[in-house]
Amino acid sequence: MTVETKYAIGGLITAILLGGALAMGVATQGTGALAPGVSIGGVDVGGLTPEVAVKRLQDTAGKARPVTVKAADKTWTVTSTDLGWQIDPDRSLAPAQAYTQERTLLERLQGALGRADVREYPLVTSVNTGKTTATLSKLTASLSTQPKGGTLGFDNKALKYAVLTPDTPGRKADVASAVKTFQADPTVTSLVMPLITWKSPQSTENLQKLADQGNQLMRRMTFRVEGTKRSGVLSPLQVADLYWVKPEGIVLDPATIDRAFKFVAGYINEPAQNARYAWQGGKYVRVPEKAGHEVDDAAALEVFKKALVDPNVKDVVFPARVAQPKLTAAQLPDPNKLQLIAVGRSTYYNSSPERRTNVATAAQKIDGTVVPAGEVFSFLNSLGGITADNGFVGGLIISGGRTVDGLGGGVCQVSTTTFRALYQAGLPVVERNQHSYRVGYYEPQVGFEAAVYDPGVDLKLKNDTGGTVMIKTQNYNKSSTLVVEVWGTVKPQRSVTVSPAVILSSRAHPPAKYVFNPKLPAGRIEQVDWAQNGYNLYITRAIKDASGVKYDRTSTNYKPWQAVYEYGPGTNLAAR
Repeated sequence: MTVETKYAIGGLITAILLGGALAMGVATQGTGALAPGVSIGGVDVGGLTPEVAVKRLQDTAGKARPVTVKAADKTWTVTSTDLGWQIDPDRSLAPAQAYTQERTLLERLQGALGRADVREYPLVTSVNTGKTTATLSKLTASLSTQPKGGTLGFDNKALKYAVLTPDTPGRKADVASAVKTFQADPTVTSLVMPLITWKSPQSTENLQKLADQGNQLMRRMTFRVEGTKRSGVLSPLQVADLYWVKPEGIVLDPATIDRAFKFVAGYINEPAQNARYAWQGGKYVRVPEKAGHEVDDAAALEVFKKALVDPNVKDVVFPARVAQPKLTAAQLPDPNKLQLIAVGRSTYYNSSPERRTNVATAAQKIDGTVVPAGEVFSFLNSLGGITADNGFVGGLIISGGRTVDGLGGGVCQVSTTTFRALYQAGLPVVERNQHSYRVGYYEPQVGFEAAVYDPGVDLKLKNDTGGTVMIKTQNYNKSSTLVVEVWGTVKPQRSVTVSPAVILSSRAHPPAKYVFNPKLPAGRIEQVDWAQNGYNLYITRAIKDASGVKYDRTSTNYKPWQAVYEYGPGTNLAAR
């Protein structure tokens, strides 16, 4: 054989071998099988399809391992897969698949000839911490005790916010630390969970901080209107009533804030004073009008709310606007040309000297009040406020469910008599408030009365006579009689009839109540409130004019009222 022939035969053999190898490499690549010699986590997966490789990994490296879990005196055995451990097939195969695709022709040939290099890739695993947490929490559930939150409220004895009952801590296994340990090293064979204290969000410490905040807000607040000197005060307890101290924080009470704001604003307001008449020297003389300063409600309410939640703010100035009177002295009618429209009467026998003083003062204050056509008569505005500066003294008033000493007792005698006169004149009622219980001073006309309280509880009726009206009062102290007259430039062509009260139901008063008063002499008993049955009743007004007869109803619901006695030390109540 010649040399040329020998080389030709060798080349042919090489070409045949190379072609076969290439054919085998292409075939291997086409099936997606991993390259020969590939190992993942020590498991030989060379030449296997991904699906078969995954199964082999799961059957070998992916097998669950036992893990011992301990908490307190309890021990459990679970598997690593129970704790959320698992292999990640896609991430584990990805490097091997990339190598398989990126091999050179020579590497493919060597692999086909069984001479491929061994390629080792790590097994990628992961921990589902949600499953870890769920498994460990379920195992240790019986060891857990729920914490009990404390209670927060107002201590009526100490008169402050306080933690009324302390919290009780719970306990639970420290699952979170065990989860972190297993996540950091899923090959561990033992997990130990200590028991930890479990505090309620409503712990004594947290609640005490809130109570302290509530008590800081509970302070005396003084208010005045911009441009005036008159001021009003809310006591610490009144301020405390404007918010709740709750576990979630300080919560304002919109309803009580609104009432308190109206109370304060109404008290410190200086409304414009219309021109009026005053009885001097045996005749009515003109009293000039006067501008006022009234609270700017919208702006002042925001100031009020902001000041309320700042414990450092104790003095508040409300923004105000100048209020102009609606009736000038030049517009006053001639009092000698007025016509009598209606009369109201009441008696106040057995009134105390203080009550008589207030009746006389209130009657004098509203005497000469002039109301233009279409305007509303306000008893409190005509009065000018129930204050000591305005001439009123202490007397019995109804407050807080009791008859107690208070400024201005007896003013309601005048408001009741004024209501009777204006009601008898046929004027529409804008605001009328009843007393809490049936008051003997206003008998025998049951339910034909009107209560006032400064601020906020007013008597208002609208002048619909078509002309100006004037209020005149006549007080007869010796006969305990008060007369209020309504005079006007126009006498309406109508007649008004007020019916006696129709009693719908009655309720007996409760038994007498005895209250200890250490200031009374030993063995002394004094009655400070008197019993009255409760009544649900109404009176009817019939107004007859050229268009016919119209009816309206004024309803009253008197509460049953108990007698109250105060007694001194050493009193034998059993003998009564």
